[in-house]
Amino acid sequence: MISGSMETAETLNAILKTIDEGIHVVDANGMTIFYNSVAASLDGLTLEEVHNYHVLDAFPSLTKETSTLLKVIQTGTPIYNQHQAYTNRKGKQIDTVNSTLPLWLDGELIGAVEVAKDISKVKQLSDQLLDLQAKMKTSTNKTNKQTFATYHFDNILSLDPLLNDIKEQCRKASRTSSPIMIYGETGTGKEMFVQAIHNESPRANKPFVVQNCAAIPGPLLEGILFGTKKGSFTGAVDRPGVFELADGGTLFLDEINSMPVELQAKLLRVIQEGVVQRIGSTSLRKVNVRIISALNETPEQCLSKGLLRQDLYFRLNVVYIELPPLRERHKDISYLSNYFLQELNTAFKKNVLGLTQEAEQLLNEYSWPGNIRELKHAVEHCMNFADNNTTIGEPLLPKHIKGTKIIRTENHIPHPSTIPPLRKALGEYEKQIIQMALKQTSGNIQQAARILQVPRQTLQYKIRQK
Repeated sequence: MISGSMETAETLNAILKTIDEGIHVVDANGMTIFYNSVAASLDGLTLEEVHNYHVLDAFPSLTKETSTLLKVIQTGTPIYNQHQAYTNRKGKQIDTVNSTLPLWLDGELIGAVEVAKDISKVKQLSDQLLDLQAKMKTSTNKTNKQTFATYHFDNILSLDPLLNDIKEQCRKASRTSSPIMIYGETGTGKEMFVQAIHNESPRANKPFVVQNCAAIPGPLLEGILFGTKKGSFTGAVDRPGVFELADGGTLFLDEINSMPVELQAKLLRVIQEGVVQRIGSTSLRKVNVRIISALNETPEQCLSKGLLRQDLYFRLNVVYIELPPLRERHKDISYLSNYFLQELNTAFKKNVLGLTQEAEQLLNEYSWPGNIRELKHAVEHCMNFADNNTTIGEPLLPKHIKGTKIIRTENHIPHPSTIPPLRKALGEYEKQIIQMALKQTSGNIQQAARILQVPRQTLQYKIRQK
């Protein structure tokens, strides 16, 4: 029995050491009983300087009131997703999102565990972006020029009647300040439409600010949206949020369905009242912002999954625009392929003559889950290998697009010797689909899992198996 318990403890200890987040465990008296290397790296300490020491001895700057571990031991109440910013012992600025949980055994509080996720790089990049946007706003006020929005409706090319009708609807909607909600699959050109709406609007010479709600952890996103006041939390500085930066102009909230639901309630209040309150501040700042939001799932899916508050949906869904996927715009596949080819001829200083009929047929029969973005990348792939004064044929197409040729030859029965085992064929196809999803999301496993409609853990397992 003792041997089994020791093995269990050793296994648990080994698992905790491999986790890529900082973990600090204390007993009911506040003595450290586990402290992993990630936590040590974040704090600029060694394991020996913390393990078997009381929290307040290992971290003299803390008190009983400021230590989240001691607070949870005292109250027995968990603390979730608390943003902490501090300078560690090595002088490095660290930003983490911490969750601190009580540990119970048979109804008795025996300690607490704190899990810290390092968001220093994300915070640094977001701060740099906010500072850049603030400088751009100042420059805009001085020079009366637009910021960031470069696309106009003339840049949105299509032979599809439906999409051209949507362009005209967007032109009309651009003349007002009503909120707009846009749904479209990844790569359908949502931001192009948003920029075009801004540039066609009376706000064209005012700021255009973009915030992707999926790219930033929830606790950090609140400060980015509404701003922070110096001293509101450790390491906080006076910094305007994107609402203030977009004042007078347009704020584009991309993937708003990825925003934590509790933060959506605060966003709704800001939109309804037209005032913003920086984190830690008691003063209110009036803002005049046109909100354009985008979803990468249908509104019905977002509402049914609880990803979008119904009251926020009604507030933002005044003008609704749904962009059709490329697979439903048959004329645009060849049209845009040749447009991208000519564009890349200029960029690559080449003279590729065009696409063969067979290559165009394969492009037209492919489903384009990544839509226009994927099409452009596919043409660019071909252009890297195409010689001057030649046409792009099937051999130059990306492998996963050439695979559609096998699927569409329904009337051709291959020789048995050329038919791969079913398990192998399915495995290869699954591998291609996973690679496509990861490429579309720039390697973001959580977003790729959402596209493939599988749990993130399942996708991680399949990636390791490949």
